[in-house]
Amino acid sequence: MTKITDYIQQANGKTLFSLEVIPPLKGSSIKELLANIEPLMDFKPPFIDVTYHREEYIEQMLPDGTVKHIVTRKRPGTLGICSSIMHKFGVDAVPHVLCGGFTREETEDFLMDLHYLGIDNVLVLRGDPAKPYKTFKPKTNGHEYASQLVEQVANMNKGQYLHEGVEALAPTDFCIGVAAYPEKHFEAVDFDVDFEYLKQKIALGADYIVTQMFFDNSKYFEFVKRCREAGITVPIIPGLKPLSTKKQLSVLPRIFYLHMPDDFVKAVEACENDVQAKQIGIEWCTQQCKELMAFGVPVLHFYTMGKSENIYKIASQLY
Repeated sequence: MTKITDYIQQANGKTLFSLEVIPPLKGSSIKELLANIEPLMDFKPPFIDVTYHREEYIEQMLPDGTVKHIVTRKRPGTLGICSSIMHKFGVDAVPHVLCGGFTREETEDFLMDLHYLGIDNVLVLRGDPAKPYKTFKPKTNGHEYASQLVEQVANMNKGQYLHEGVEALAPTDFCIGVAAYPEKHFEAVDFDVDFEYLKQKIALGADYIVTQMFFDNSKYFEFVKRCREAGITVPIIPGLKPLSTKKQLSVLPRIFYLHMPDDFVKAVEACENDVQAKQIGIEWCTQQCKELMAFGVPVLHFYTMGKSENIYKIASQLY
């Protein structure tokens, strides 16, 4: 399989199209997911990201008054979905690899499974806190920070595994992607602290960056400028999500620490319903993409959230 960085280099300055998909809920069929992806193959995505959703906990009150924590997973199947995408569409799948919910040994096993399947691209993330909890806590002998996970993957690329007696194993060859936040991670004290964490991930071996969604391109441009001035030379892929409901105007900034431009806010607030708001979202994102392509971004990466209609309308005006 081809590395993300190689796809970008081979494009010779052309802006590529890519997307991120979410595994279906437990008990659902993969058919709907593949059907949503299929129309977007018109735009020849070289790779598709597949999210991983960590375990959640259900609290059950027992007769003696104690609370039992039941582990459940709402969206299993990342590895199987990656294999299905590669088989059906002939494109590379990029699984998310999380700190949350895994020991270092379980992470190594998962990475070895990817390696055996020929999946050589990974997006390394800390992950969210396990629901219903509000703060992130690593599993015992797991990673607390994404930088630690980057280091583990980079070590495997050097043939360095966790325990003695396996040093002779062949090295992996993962292309390592990491997340970045043009408007800072919502948990970070400030942008400077958040940026230092990013620099650490790059120094430990990350090969490319994918940003959190943004609606103000100036935030991305400023972020890229700061990265380049700090000596970060890896590709910086902008992540994009078109707004699809009026409610998202307030929900997205609160969850993801985003700035919504005044013109955009006024246009959405003037909408009478979600149909109109979705159209405004498409038009705004399309204009964002045109400006980003003129800037020379390597890839436009769309967070589909299980839907493809609005992404298709945007991409059809760009490719």
